[in-house]
Amino acid sequence: MQLKKLVDENTNALRDLKKADEPAPVGNYNQRKEEEEKLLLKLSQQLQKLVLALDQDNTTKKSSVDKHHQKGPQSEDENEEEDESEDEESSEEKDSEEAEDDDDDDKLLDDPNVKECIAVGNFDAQQEGDLTFTKGEILFIHDKKADGWWVAENSRGERGLVPRTYLAVHKEDDESPEQSEEQVEVVDETADGTEIKKRTDSHWSALRRAIRENDAVEVLTTIGAVPAGFRLSTLFQLLEEGNQFRASHFLQPELTPSQLAFKDLVWDAEKDTISPRPTRVSLIVTLCGCKMIPLPGVSIQVLSRHVRFCLFDGNRVLSNIHTVRATWQPKNPQTWSFSPKVTGILPSLLDGDCFVRSNSLAADIGLLFELGIAYIRNSTGERGELSCGWAFLKLFTSNGMPVPAKMYELPLNGGTPCERGVEVDPSISRRAGSGVLHQFMALKKQPVLLLKLRSLSVQSKDILYFLPETLIGSMCYSHLLLFYRQILGDALLKDRASLQSTDLICNPILATFPQLVDQPDLMDALRSAWADRERTLKRSEKRDAEFLKSLFVLVYHDSVFPLLHSTLLPPYKWAEEESEALRWKVIADFLKKSREHDGALQYLLAAENTHTAFDISELAYDFLGEARDDSSV
Repeated sequence: MQLKKLVDENTNALRDLKKADEPAPVGNYNQRKEEEEKLLLKLSQQLQKLVLALDQDNTTKKSSVDKHHQKGPQSEDENEEEDESEDEESSEEKDSEEAEDDDDDDKLLDDPNVKECIAVGNFDAQQEGDLTFTKGEILFIHDKKADGWWVAENSRGERGLVPRTYLAVHKEDDESPEQSEEQVEVVDETADGTEIKKRTDSHWSALRRAIRENDAVEVLTTIGAVPAGFRLSTLFQLLEEGNQFRASHFLQPELTPSQLAFKDLVWDAEKDTISPRPTRVSLIVTLCGCKMIPLPGVSIQVLSRHVRFCLFDGNRVLSNIHTVRATWQPKNPQTWSFSPKVTGILPSLLDGDCFVRSNSLAADIGLLFELGIAYIRNSTGERGELSCGWAFLKLFTSNGMPVPAKMYELPLNGGTPCERGVEVDPSISRRAGSGVLHQFMALKKQPVLLLKLRSLSVQSKDILYFLPETLIGSMCYSHLLLFYRQILGDALLKDRASLQSTDLICNPILATFPQLVDQPDLMDALRSAWADRERTLKRSEKRDAEFLKSLFVLVYHDSVFPLLHSTLLPPYKWAEEESEALRWKVIADFLKKSREHDGALQYLLAAENTHTAFDISELAYDFLGEARDDSSV
């Protein structure tokens, strides 16, 4: 009662207090005064409840003692009647309590703070990434996902996805083994009869691998090496699974559902070339920069800063995953920049101008951007790639109209694209005050991606409309892709003896060019060699399409084709500085000698230059084996 009295006195004093009474100026005086009044009022209400509870307990104890003294002898019949009525009342109360307990258990199970659960049934892993467990096993829950598949870890340290319907809250009560076994049996029947929610995401394998390898990220987060919103890169995981999401895969011709013709490769007999094909999505994305990207700690060394992006419908990746490397200044590493137009000797990997093509009819199609860093841990030498945040830009409005071509500033989300409500760096919000100004300043510190959407010019349409219906790539080498498509159309639609023939086609360019697209430094070598040759052409030669096509074949054989099979060129490895430098040295030396001797023949015949053993696949193009099905993505 004394505490409540003191609180009431403070409340009255606060109400009488005025701004002029303050010894020093106070910002947001009225707001802060109201907040203090609310806190005191809440404290007063809690004290009042505590007083009532104490009074009720004292009254109950006193009445029970009085009844005990006043109670006299009763007959056996009366006792039996009272016992029966008490049994009925207790059974009804028990039923209602059990129903309430079930609701409470469900709420408790979904509570993110409850981490320990017990398995109420046996579960066998359905696919890779699931966690097998038996009834009665204790599981530690790391992440409670909304789709009902939770990330759990068993006592042996094994981690994977488990269904929520097979779990109950683990309570360490002092109940007998028989009682606990009986309760588990009842819930187990319910669990076995419950249908597990099916996954709809067709690319869960990358997410499963990220879950298995997430321990490394947790370690880095724990030691303060990276912010809490960083994760393993989802798009990098997809690229590592194979060629399904690489440009080389989407560059191949696509078959119709009947597999008797090509869907995106049609011959125009009048113009004697392939037909241009406009698509639902045909635009240019210009990456302008990234601001306020959180810095990793000193315990890891950043090897590359980059942006990966692809077409995405909220469920599936619909295109190849394209990568653009960022540059930054040592004085301001939180700001990333990109080259708006790559020319000359600048590498195509820095090209911020990218084309996007797709004929997908998905209503929610958009561009998924993932900012990433390739890193190496200084203490262990461990390498990996982390996501620094992601953003999604829908390409069509709810009315089905394309979004306007303009500049966009996209706020970055933390976690993976499958998570919601995760900040890249939660410490920014925690440090922000409650005032409007503080919130505004915190908002300005949030990481963002700046980009611009542009519609196609007439010159761009003359190139991009001849490319595959689904493809993302750099604008600086789009003209090289056009030459490949024209040569591909000649071989498949014009020069084949019979359209029903499935024989191998002898053409080194068709057999090896897709390998080139996945190695940016070799694409730069071809781009440089073609630019050198193009500068020597006459105006009339530049207008002759057949002449340019035959000249491109010569340039290809004199520049990159020998390099593909040279033993001096190390394999392409992403974000390895030594390997990249050595590869570029070999490429530059070869191009220099090729220019000096007017071709690559002398280089090929030199004794000091060795090449891999000859393979028929270097010359033979198996279009039936390389072509994509209509349902490939």
